[in-house]
Formats: sequence, C-alpha cells, structure tokens
Amino acid sequence: MPIWFRPFVPADLDAMCANTAVEHLDIRFTEVGDDYVVATMPVDHRTVQPMRLLHGGVSCVLAETLGSLASNLIVDTSTHLAVGTEINASHVRSASSGRVTGTARPIRLGQSQHVWEIRIDDEAGRLISIARLTNAIIQRP
Repeated sequence: MPIWFRPFVPADLDAMCANTAVEHLDIRFTEVGDDYVVATMPVDHRTVQPMRLLHGGVSCVLAETLGSLASNLIVDTSTHLAVGTEINASHVRSASSGRVTGTARPIRLGQSQHVWEIRIDDEAGRLISIARLTNAIIQRP
C-alpha cells in the first residue's frame, strides 16, 4: 500500500522542482514506488569538484532533494510542510562521469519527524554515497 498522500508520477515531481536548484542540476525523477522515490543526476561540470569527481556536497543535494520531497508527498501540504533539519552522508566511492541514481526509503515516518535513508549508486549499481536525512513536519505558516 502506498505511503503517499495522493498518487504521484515522476513528471509531477519534476514539475514541482521547476525553476529551482534541482532543475539547474538536471536532477530528474524516474520512479515513485509504494514507499520509495528515485531520481538521477549527471556527473558533469555542474556537479563535480575541482578534481572532476562528483562533489560530496552535491551528492547531499540529491539526497536532501529526494528525502525532503518524499516527506512532502506524505503530508497534506495545504496544512503542513516537511523541512530538512539534519543530513549526514558517507561517500564511499567516487564517480567521474555518467549519471548517479538516488533512492530514498523511509526509516521512520512519525507525526512530527521523518527519517530517510538515501542510497546513491553509479550506473554500474555500485554504492557512491549513503545518506540519512531527518525532516521536521511543521504547520504551514
């Protein structure tokens, strides 16, 4: 059974992210499962550090994009919002080309806090980074 407030498809998520850093970095949503969200991001001039390897901070942008948006797909955004309060990531392998794929899955979905695990893999399916994101669920101002 899906955990989402209503049904969503990847095009809905891409539209939500129009005219944001997400669009600028060419993060594209590719799948919405019953309890997970998937997006890809290029490893190119927008996302690498000076040594031409995927920037760890940009990996965190992908992770936070996935986890924060996923939390907002669960809550009624007419009354509440999910906002990131903490992220940590372990970068275990480098990437220098292609696209990486992030998959966000919930660890805990409470009334006031959500915790997500986001796995980022390269095109060969090798783990690049693994992150944990905590979101606070707040009343919409």
